[in-house]
Amino acid sequence: MALRLERLDVAWHTRATMNDGNQTMLLESDARPRETLTFRLFNIFQRLVAIGALVSALHYWALLSGLYGGELWRFDLMPVHWRVAATALAVLFPVAAVGLWMPVSWGPVIWFCAAATEIAMHLGFPSLFGQNLVVVVLHLAVIAIYAAFRGVLYVEKLRSRRPVRVDSL
Repeated sequence: MALRLERLDVAWHTRATMNDGNQTMLLESDARPRETLTFRLFNIFQRLVAIGALVSALHYWALLSGLYGGELWRFDLMPVHWRVAATALAVLFPVAAVGLWMPVSWGPVIWFCAAATEIAMHLGFPSLFGQNLVVVVLHLAVIAIYAAFRGVLYVEKLRSRRPVRVDSL
């Protein structure tokens, strides 16, 4: 008695049939929705943001290790507010990059925390951290694009749902 597996493209299930033809079972191991173009573009967007987060992480690690130019830009010579911010961002950005690259649900959350920290630094405390509007505008643009993608994906999910009818059960 041998087991034969076949792929059903309609339902994305695998059907296992015994040779004698008496038993058929449906395995749920491969049940997943098909990816849309929007979903693929969203994953590419998340990976681009992950690369940007990794570059930011390298910037902050260079700042902490003293590779950054300037005589006051070594960790032991930094003001306390820069020590706290640079250390937090040097940890948050690489974690966010990993989460965005994979893509897992916590990646955008960690990235948003890091981006909100940088926005607060440059807009809320410009006398301490300087006013870097390029970083602020880039973070706000990424947040807007992310929200637009999530909105479109939500609408696609709503449209793909079929109403359940009594005769379809």
